[in-house]
Amino acid sequence: MGIRAVLSKPLAAIIVNQQKKWAAQPALSQVKIFKNIIHKAKNTAFGKDHGFENIQTYEDFKKQVPIRDYEALKPYVDKILQGESDVLWPGKPAYFAKTSGTTSGTKYIPITKDSIPNHINSAKNALLSYVHETGKSQFLDGKLIFLSGAPTLEQKAGINTGRLSGIVNHHVPNYLRTNQLPSYDTNCIEEWEEKLERIIDETLDQDMSLISGIPPWVQMYFDRIQARVNKPIKDIFPNFEMFVYGGVNFEPYKNKLYESIGKKVDSIETYPASEGFIAYQDSQKEDGLLLLLNSGIFFEFIPAEEYFDENPTRLMIDQVEMDKNYALIINSNAGLWGYSIGDTVKFVSMNPYRVVVSGRIKHFISAFGEHVIGEEVENAMKATCEKFENVKITEFTVAPQVTPKDGLPHHEWFIEFDNPPIDLEAFSKELDINLRKRNSYYDDLITGSILRTLKIRTLKKASFINYMRSEGKLGGQNKVPRLSNDRKIAEAMEKYTH
Repeated sequence: MGIRAVLSKPLAAIIVNQQKKWAAQPALSQVKIFKNIIHKAKNTAFGKDHGFENIQTYEDFKKQVPIRDYEALKPYVDKILQGESDVLWPGKPAYFAKTSGTTSGTKYIPITKDSIPNHINSAKNALLSYVHETGKSQFLDGKLIFLSGAPTLEQKAGINTGRLSGIVNHHVPNYLRTNQLPSYDTNCIEEWEEKLERIIDETLDQDMSLISGIPPWVQMYFDRIQARVNKPIKDIFPNFEMFVYGGVNFEPYKNKLYESIGKKVDSIETYPASEGFIAYQDSQKEDGLLLLLNSGIFFEFIPAEEYFDENPTRLMIDQVEMDKNYALIINSNAGLWGYSIGDTVKFVSMNPYRVVVSGRIKHFISAFGEHVIGEEVENAMKATCEKFENVKITEFTVAPQVTPKDGLPHHEWFIEFDNPPIDLEAFSKELDINLRKRNSYYDDLITGSILRTLKIRTLKKASFINYMRSEGKLGGQNKVPRLSNDRKIAEAMEKYTH
C-alpha cells in the first residue's frame, strides 16, 4: 500500500469527525455562516444597498434581500467587470467561473479567496468520507483521470476567468498531481473529440484506478477505448475501483456504463456548481448527498410550486420537510445573495440533512398544467427499464407536442436506445403508466382525454453526441436538458429520428 493510501486513513477519520459535529447542529452551523457572511459583506456595494448593517436575523434578511437569478445580479457583476472593488464581497474575486446562461449569454460567477476552499475541500472530503466508511484507499495510489473542461484561463478586468473545472484544476493538491491525468497540455485542448483521442493515447497503458466526469462523456471515453482495443474496461484498467460523477442523474446511464466496464465499481456522487459545491455522497449505505452546511454557504429553500409567486415562502434548514421539492437558493462568501441556481432538491434524510437533485426550475413540462419534473421522467424511465430488462438507454429528452397533425396533444419522448425494446408499443405503454403513477396532474389529463398517452420517437445511434456537437457543447461539463417546455430541442432532434 502506497503512502497516499496509508496517510488518507487518519486524515479521513479527522474529516469525518468534524463532519459529524457540524451535521449534528445543522441550524447552528447555518446561523454561524449567515452571521459571518452578512458581517463581512456589510460595507460592500451590495451590502450598503440592502441594509446589511441593520440585518440581525433571517427574518430581517428576507425583508431586505429579494430572490435573484443571474439576470438580476448582473448589474453588480458588471461593476466588477468594469474594475470596481468591494461590490458583492470585499475586494475583487479571485476568479470568474464562466458558464453558459439561457437568456444572458455568458455568465460570470465570482469565486473569491474565501470561497475557494468550498470548491476544493469538498471534493477531497467526499473521497475521504468513502475511505473512512469502507476502509478502501488503495485507489489513491493509482492514476486518477478527471474528464473536464480546459484549465486555460483568460483575463476579465484583471481577474482570471475560465470554466469551473479549469479553475479547480489549478488547485489540485500537489500530492495528487503526480498521478493525475490527462496531462496539462492535453487538458487544454478545446475541441472535445480531439482531446478525447489524446486522453486515450495518454491513459490506455496506465494503471487507472479512479475516473471522474459526467456519465455520458465518461461513456463516450469508454466507447472510444473499446473501439480501439475491443476489451471490457476492467481488462484494460484492472485496478479501476472508483467512479466519481456529478451533474446528472446516474441511473439512466448506469447499466450501460457497468456493461462497458465489465463489473460494478464503487461510485461517489457529487453536487458541484459554479456557484458553490453544494453536497456530496458521504455514505455508500445511505441515500442522498450530505448538504454542506458548514462550507461558506447559507442555504434557503422555496417550495417549488411557489417559486414563480410574487412572494414565495423562504425557509432555512430547520424549516424544511422530507420528500418535498424545493428550489435551492444560496447566499455565500463568493458574494452571491438570494441567488437561485435553478435546481430543485428533495430531502431524503434530516439526520443528517441529505438531498437528491430532483430537477431544474426551468426544465419542466407544464404545457397543459401538469408540471412534470425531471425526477418524475427519470424515475419513470428507470422503472420501465427494470421491467424490460434487456433495454438500455443512451440518452433521452422530453418535450410537449401541443399541435400534432392528428389526434390529441401529448408528450413526445426522443430516445436513443443502446439496446431497444423488442416491443416498442409495450415499452411506451409501461413508460406512460409509470409517469402517470408519479404525476397525478398528468394522469388526470390522460383520464380526462385532454392528452393522449406519450409517444416515443426513436433516434439513430450517436444522435445526442451529434446534437451536442452541432450546438458547440460536446464534452466537458455540458449536458442535454432532460425536459423542455417548448419545442426547440425537439425540433433539433427531428432530423435524427428513424
